[in-house]
Amino acid sequence: MEIVREIIFYKNHFELFYERLPRKVRKKVDYVLYMISVTEHIPSKFFKSIENANGLFEVRIEYGSNIYRVFCCFDTGRLLVLFNGFQKKSQRTPNNELEKAKQILDEYFNEKNTK
Repeated sequence: MEIVREIIFYKNHFELFYERLPRKVRKKVDYVLYMISVTEHIPSKFFKSIENANGLFEVRIEYGSNIYRVFCCFDTGRLLVLFNGFQKKSQRTPNNELEKAKQILDEYFNEKNTK
């Protein structure tokens, strides 16, 4: 399949999350990221916009009865930038994780604009 969007990691936020995951969950994360990179219209099962978060999105991963989320944003063209991830343990997204993602989003674009 042809790559339709590039995925990068901003700093080490995603790697820190990914390294702590069990091997089977990492394989599922890899699969979902691959699907996002080759699928023109990403199904909401894998990807969703965060309401009231100005450009923040979440990659959605389910493995067994566990749910994982990775915050991200789009940049110029078809570039997807991954931020922090977490295991979701309740219906609501933890406020501290959302606030962290918003700070990383601001930091990313501020850093980019000063180069």
